[in-house]
Amino acid sequence: MQLPEKFFRERKLEHLVENQTSYTLNNASMHVFETHLQAEKVLLQFDQPVLASMLIGKKVMHLRDKKSFNFLPGESLILPSNEVMCIDFPEANEDNPTRCLAMAISDEKINKVINLMNEVMPKHDGSEWALIDYNYHFTNDASIYGIIQRLLYLFTEDHPSKDFFVDNMLQELIIRILQGNSRETYVQNASKYSSTNRLAYVIEYISQHLHEPLCVSDLSKKACMSESHFHKTFKEELGVTPIDFINSERIKMAIDLLKDPNRKIKEIYMECGFENRSYFNRLFKRKIHVSPGEYQSKFVKHS
Repeated sequence: MQLPEKFFRERKLEHLVENQTSYTLNNASMHVFETHLQAEKVLLQFDQPVLASMLIGKKVMHLRDKKSFNFLPGESLILPSNEVMCIDFPEANEDNPTRCLAMAISDEKINKVINLMNEVMPKHDGSEWALIDYNYHFTNDASIYGIIQRLLYLFTEDHPSKDFFVDNMLQELIIRILQGNSRETYVQNASKYSSTNRLAYVIEYISQHLHEPLCVSDLSKKACMSESHFHKTFKEELGVTPIDFINSERIKMAIDLLKDPNRKIKEIYMECGFENRSYFNRLFKRKIHVSPGEYQSKFVKHS
């Protein structure tokens, strides 16, 4: 992710380990950290919910109720207010500093967006949208990546309406994050909720039949919804269309299978439910940024 040069022209040295550049607007503040030395157990805390996103380098995060994990470029983390982050910087140095951003968002803004979601896009099972109260670690999809890029630009822009622009982007960011978290919750707990939740039932069915042809009309019948209502409900709650979700799950399955150097790619794409290799290659490269063959070769080389 490319940062505006203004971030680094205006940065101030906070201490030997880290440079911090901050911008504050009405409903959010953006902080970009650049770490130049290896360090351990660096503590960081915000009094508002935070989106942390890695830009360059590697961190090791130690958070409550969670095993330590690597935090890498292209990944983000949602933290509740007053959460203490304990961070190691195992690879930072003067020539290759570790860079990450932390954007604190006001509770008022988040609650306003959540209230709007409950009003205009209520969940099908009657439960309410709510801010997640634990640490949600995820890989940025193209939409989240694009929003973060846009916010980085807007925070540094000298424009009289930038608070308004940022507010609009924050609304989209919050909605997409909550939809992504909902999607992850369904995937991880589909069997647990499938007897009482129609979307969970469909997602469990999808996971068990990825190798077979799947179509929206059949899935909508299993959800006891019309096709149009099913498509709308699925996209509003999970943030993606049913077909995009199916393809994403099939690519995840293919990634696991490609780790076996003895598996042929033709066998893999057919086992994952793809009808032809060119479509599989195109979707795989769009998501993983390399071809299936390149991924398999690279994984074997580094294993």
